[in-house]
Amino acid sequence: MYCMFGTFNRLAYVMENQGTTEPLPHIPVYYVDLPDALNLPPVNSGAAPPPPYTPAPTAMPMPAQPANCPPGLEYLTQIDQILVHQSVNILEIFTGWEMSNVYTVKDRMGQKVFVAIEEDNILSMQACGPARPFTIHLYDNMGKEVLTLTRPLRCTSCCFPCCLQELEVQSPPGTPIGYVVQNWHPILPMFTILNEWRNPQLKIKGPFCNCQCIPDVTFEVKSLDEHSVVGHISRQWSGIIQEVLTDANNFGISFPMDLDVKIKAVMVGACFLIDFMFFEKNKKKDE
Repeated sequence: MYCMFGTFNRLAYVMENQGTTEPLPHIPVYYVDLPDALNLPPVNSGAAPPPPYTPAPTAMPMPAQPANCPPGLEYLTQIDQILVHQSVNILEIFTGWEMSNVYTVKDRMGQKVFVAIEEDNILSMQACGPARPFTIHLYDNMGKEVLTLTRPLRCTSCCFPCCLQELEVQSPPGTPIGYVVQNWHPILPMFTILNEWRNPQLKIKGPFCNCQCIPDVTFEVKSLDEHSVVGHISRQWSGIIQEVLTDANNFGISFPMDLDVKIKAVMVGACFLIDFMFFEKNKKKDE
């Protein structure tokens, strides 16, 4: 730390000779090193002090958790459309054996939101095929499980209304936030989305003919009175090679931006249930 004694001498000379025209004499400036223990304030040179240092962010901040939003689902509150891409399993192509399904969930910009992985159960996969019970875990980009989807073993024939399909959605794992239940109908695929108290919220209605014969298939998500369409679950054509050799599918899900985030998550679960019921076919066994 330094102090300039000459500066104070010049100031004293001017104050003593006010009103005179005598030129200011040359007074040398001396710098004296002072110990830091004196804690004297620094000399102000008149320049503005530099702004405080703020480190640059290393990653985009996580969105704030809204009220009534399970942890890990905050991003769903900010989007109205997601894409679901099923990974192609090479071993399944060459052996014809059913393998665990793996999906990537992305937003409309192609950015990864979740990764969905089915639990391994070789016995039920080979014995029951697409009708097998399953548990699918969805993980965020930090590797944390944010959604769990479970489907028990049920009869797939529509002739038995007592054995209709049902899917439970949990977030966080172990806490149910909604259900997807199949409604009996002799022709149309019909489902109802329920909240955590099993109160009906929305309905899902599929096409009239067999879903396998249509390249692009759309399931409409409707209000309970079925007068208005609030969203879609669409299966998209994947190309001739992938359609013939594999059962990997691509889906698009759209919903209102202001829809309850829990119901958005249940719609994601409905997409996986629809995939298993209508599009998850083993090509080797079908030949």
